[in-house]
Amino acid sequence: MCGRYAASRRPEDLAGIFEIEKWEPEETLEPDYNVAPTKEVYAVLDRPLKDADEPRPVRQLRTLKWGLVPSWSKTPEGGARMINARAETVHEKPSYRRAFTSRRCILPADGYYEWVTGTQERELEVEGKKKRPRKQPYFVTPADGSVFAMAGLYEFWRDRTLPDDHPQAWWVTCSVITTEAERSPLAVAPAEGPRALADIHPRMPLMLTPDRWDAWLDPSRTDVDDLRELLAPPPAGLMRAYPVATAVSNVRNNGPELLKELEGPEEGTLF
Repeated sequence: MCGRYAASRRPEDLAGIFEIEKWEPEETLEPDYNVAPTKEVYAVLDRPLKDADEPRPVRQLRTLKWGLVPSWSKTPEGGARMINARAETVHEKPSYRRAFTSRRCILPADGYYEWVTGTQERELEVEGKKKRPRKQPYFVTPADGSVFAMAGLYEFWRDRTLPDDHPQAWWVTCSVITTEAERSPLAVAPAEGPRALADIHPRMPLMLTPDRWDAWLDPSRTDVDDLRELLAPPPAGLMRAYPVATAVSNVRNNGPELLKELEGPEEGTLF
């Protein structure tokens, strides 16, 4: 799954990476090293500009709320639960299938966090001792330092309790597509601990390599079978993972220190 990630790149940098044609400076977000559900996040999408003379798709950098609210939903309350969409079923689930065929986006990240329950804690659980597992967080990121381009979906939702001219009348929300975690060896693995992403968690965000960006964002591509081919996992051996401080487990903590690599798992969270 993807329940937390880091996104520190500036919009100017993202504009160059993704060949952005339009972004609004007033929508600039501060670097976020602990992105959690319901937060505002950057999304790259291709969509015609409102009231434009030429209705062609324009590559835009937009800020969306993480946690998809389907257009048909009566309330936005379920959005916090719809942060991930499974690649295997995204084309058939009512909450995602319409967005999958027409509203796809890329969510740029530095990488994502995932937690592993320590060996000692799991042993206590097996013995039936009532101790809450202490989980070791790992940061997963491209080994070459490039952007982690997560496949995503976005959706519009109208709050019917507000007038048309209200600034919050329309919500634009998004979800991260996930896939099975890689079982092949990491490009760079920690000295001790997991050797593959599947050792950390059975799911991972679907990372799109640059050769798939244009096809994924193209709103004219609507054939389900054609789009499902784009959901294939990226080539193996692109990622590295390393342990970080358990401070990231608290959403109130936020700063570049959360990305600092530890020499090994924190005490009490041995893998």
